[in-house]
Amino acid sequence: MDLEKSAREGSEARGDLRGQPEAEGCLVVAIRIPVRIVVLVLVVPVRLAWDGLVAAGRFVNDVLLRPLGRASLWLGRALFVWPFVGLWRYLVVPVAKALGWLGGVLVVLPVVWLHRYVLTPLGQAIAWAAGGAAAAFGWGYRWVLTPIGHAAMWVLKGFGALLAALGVGVYTAMAWLVRYLLVVPAGWLYTWVLAPAGRAIAWCAKGLLWLVSAIVTGIGTALHRTGRILLVLPALAVWRWVLNPVARVLAVIGREVWDALGHAWRVAGHVSLVIGRFLGTLLRWIFVEPVRWVYRGVLTPVGHVVRDAVLRPAAEAARSVGRATRQALAAARDSVRQARADFRRMLFGEPRQPRQVDRREPSGREARTLGSSTTALTKD
Repeated sequence: MDLEKSAREGSEARGDLRGQPEAEGCLVVAIRIPVRIVVLVLVVPVRLAWDGLVAAGRFVNDVLLRPLGRASLWLGRALFVWPFVGLWRYLVVPVAKALGWLGGVLVVLPVVWLHRYVLTPLGQAIAWAAGGAAAAFGWGYRWVLTPIGHAAMWVLKGFGALLAALGVGVYTAMAWLVRYLLVVPAGWLYTWVLAPAGRAIAWCAKGLLWLVSAIVTGIGTALHRTGRILLVLPALAVWRWVLNPVARVLAVIGREVWDALGHAWRVAGHVSLVIGRFLGTLLRWIFVEPVRWVYRGVLTPVGHVVRDAVLRPAAEAARSVGRATRQALAAARDSVRQARADFRRMLFGEPRQPRQVDRREPSGREARTLGSSTTALTKD
């Protein structure tokens, strides 16, 4: 009933997606139950094995792989990262700073001095000489080369005007000869000879093209009808009456197998959960609860007894020894300090005492009252 109910719900959901519910035939009902039984029998061991592998993988990851990875990471840092960091911090950086300082002292400062006191004055002198040469060249260009250029341009303009007049006459004569010797005969030849011949050739080509197209169209029509009768109609009949029904049956079988796989996987998950809980409960009552009882009923009282009878007295004794040791060390330090002060006083005498100074302000121990004053004008 559950299997039929879930299958019916899945079919109704698919029917809602298509807009109307799908009617199930006898073939679907006849295929569904055996397929689901077979699939359930095949899927339950696979799901149990899968859940066991997942649990084993999580246990191995939590117990072995993660601590091993953390230890490997720490070992890698200790062997590769920290030595390089120490080498960089305590060797490379100081050496680089020292080399930078030496480079600044031995290279940068001499280069700056050379640029400031040698190259800069030399460049300024060269610039001054170049400015003088440029001024001299500008004067020669303005008062010598420019008048000579203007005179040469006047001569060239006159010669160019003469050549232009001669060229216009020659061009007019050549244009008249070309027009009446070449252009006019060529136009007559094109109008009365080439154009009629081209029209006749084009008409013949159109007729030949129409004939070839008619022949090709007839042959194509015959091949189309022959191929349709010999290939298309039989293939259409095979698709309509053979392949389409077989494909529908296979689609129904595939859909039912897929639904059966999903249902069997979910059922196998519930079975695996029940078995896992049973094994967990069994392991708890066989191993965890006895260990917990031993810890609570035996080890905890024994630990309390050991703590109260052994560890706390030992700790008190250790603290007493520590206090006695600290007091002895403090007394020894005071004795040494007193002996050093006596020795210094024996060699150099008593230290000079600071002279008392009569201060205007009252000392910290005395308090101000309404009848007394601390200023210079009203002091009693």
